[in-house]
Amino acid sequence: MAFRTVVISSHSKIEYSLEYLVFRTVDGVKRIHLDEVSTVIFETTNISITSSILVELVKRKINIIFCDEKHNPIAQLNSLSGSHNSYKRIVEQMNWDDDIKNKVWTEIVKAKIKGQSFVLQNYGRVPSNSQLLDSYILDVEIGDITNREGHAAKVYFNSLFHDNFSRSDDSNINVILNYGYSIILSLFNRVLISSGFLTQLGIHHKNEFNQFNFSCDLMEPFRPFADIIACKLKDEKEVDKDKIVDILASEILIGGQKQSFTNAINIYTYSVIDALNNGNTNKIKFPESYDL
Repeated sequence: MAFRTVVISSHSKIEYSLEYLVFRTVDGVKRIHLDEVSTVIFETTNISITSSILVELVKRKINIIFCDEKHNPIAQLNSLSGSHNSYKRIVEQMNWDDDIKNKVWTEIVKAKIKGQSFVLQNYGRVPSNSQLLDSYILDVEIGDITNREGHAAKVYFNSLFHDNFSRSDDSNINVILNYGYSIILSLFNRVLISSGFLTQLGIHHKNEFNQFNFSCDLMEPFRPFADIIACKLKDEKEVDKDKIVDILASEILIGGQKQSFTNAINIYTYSVIDALNNGNTNKIKFPESYDL
């Protein structure tokens, strides 16, 4: 089973040889068997990459992320043919009933706020406000028409960091959050595309400029994991991106079992798709613990 996240952050040449990802640097040559790799992050632009390794990574549906000159995720490489039955999946996706989409979104919002409550209680500046978030969970209506998600977010971030915190400023906290969210989003893009679904066609998010509406829908309950990393790293003078990537090495309790972060996302995603197909939200498998 693939379990490694490979981060390439220094000048090197990356190539393919006999099922191995090969690094060539001034210090020598290193090899990693591709069966072990789940994600590759090209964190610097100072890398030479052969087309053969990129083709092989895509064939194996390995998550591939490119970063810009500031080392922030800027692009993701996915296959043009994610699944042999893409047409069937897309028709299926387009025919999902609005009622079940609203019910699924309701459960996603509840799970997200539950995770935020846990993070606030264990890492927050005002942990007692987690009780307010718990009350919001009880108030979530079908489709979250009263926007409990938005109200919870305002309480959550201000209580987690500081009263004047804004998701639009250029603080280290937001650098960490944006990086972490981008990594998590890429994992959802990978599983959806490889399963034949359109990431653009969401069940709640419907932004015409967002290529990843469906992924943004699904990732909401997993955002608190990135929030925990931000809490742990927020006081460091320089952001160590490797520590953010460590989130992918975490194990998550889901469906009564501990799973790797990537596998937990797969299990959760398929359970949501099953709910959208059969109209039953009771079997959606959300994270059961947010400990990292």
